Amino acid sequence: MNTARADSAARQSVIVVGGGIGGLAAALALTRQGVAVQLLEQASRIGEIGAGIQLGPNAFAALDALGVGRAARERAVFTDHIIMMDAVDAREVVRIDTGEDFRARFGGPYAVIHRADIHLSILEAVRQDPLIRFHTSTQIADVSQQGGRVDVVDTQGRRYQADAVIGADGVKSVIRQRMVGDPVRVTGHVVYRAVVERDNMPEELRINAPVLWAGPHCHLVHYPLRGGQQYNLVVTFHSREQEEWGVRDGSKEEVLSYFQDIHPRPHQMLDRPTSWKRWATADREPVEHWGQGRVTLLGDAAHPMTQYMAQGACMALEDAVTLGEAVRACGHDLEAAFRRYESVRIPRSARVVWSTREMGRLYHARGVERTVRNSLWTGRSQSQFQDALQWLYGWKVEQCLAGPIQP
Repeated sequence: MNTARADSAARQSVIVVGGGIGGLAAALALTRQGVAVQLLEQASRIGEIGAGIQLGPNAFAALDALGVGRAARERAVFTDHIIMMDAVDAREVVRIDTGEDFRARFGGPYAVIHRADIHLSILEAVRQDPLIRFHTSTQIADVSQQGGRVDVVDTQGRRYQADAVIGADGVKSVIRQRMVGDPVRVTGHVVYRAVVERDNMPEELRINAPVLWAGPHCHLVHYPLRGGQQYNLVVTFHSREQEEWGVRDGSKEEVLSYFQDIHPRPHQMLDRPTSWKRWATADREPVEHWGQGRVTLLGDAAHPMTQYMAQGACMALEDAVTLGEAVRACGHDLEAAFRRYESVRIPRSARVVWSTREMGRLYHARGVERTVRNSLWTGRSQSQFQDALQWLYGWKVEQCLAGPIQP
């Protein structure tokens, strides 16, 4: 950074609302451009809940750009394959190798990791950054702009001021409500998540891969965590209830009632967890603008999506790096940087949102749709699989402001 730009950046400050993976990554991306960050988190401490997540090569490209790729790799489990099985007859539908050829093609690995571990990998770097200040127990109530400044007010009446604001405050984003005001789209799909200790996992299912068992209006996913000492288990089904977005404790009885027609091999996993967390899922329709002036959105606040392509955290990491690159490319004109950031992130994330919905339909196919689904990938070579995934996994930092990636 030249001296003039460094002086300009030193006078700039940005408020990031939300201390999740996306918020922390955004803070780190901004301070790498010399911008000071106030990070506001509604919880009493900075941390992460949940179980496992999957990280594609695009996520590792972003993590490397943020300088935390090594820390994430040390905590991740690198998979050998991505596998889809038919949950009705236990036949393999598709297997994508994620070994050397895959890594060479996309410039990074495919991995699984505990959500707390990836969050910690970024948080460690954030804690060492003198340009970042944390404010915990801070729940945002409103945001307003006047002149070249933005004010954020929390529920206690405390006021925070900066040159710009980034809403990384999740599906129920207060910042999005003020900027866009659109409704959440409750999907009616319910997700149960649990972590199972290795010794409690059926030996035949201790597979070094994310394995998805696709069933009628339901599916199961499992993969190893923390060096294979634990396994992440996720089950999803179409609820019979009228759902509202949220999280609560689940019951094994409810899970079993939705998985009566699947093969004994995947079904045996349903007895293993000692406790479950139940998520009623939601996303939003893509919109043309995430913000205005000196306010924008990032991560789930910008493009909440269901889990069917395992890209929620990956997209948030891409967002953060692209935001930082836009600030640099626009010479620290934050308003211009935010609009440039949106111009490339909105179409890419919209494609992922819509693709994710379609994958959910494929996973939950029944009858003739199931038969068609099981034939879609027959005869494909590994290079053909890679060609089909290029648009998603081929994301690179040096191209992040150039528009959608072509195969």
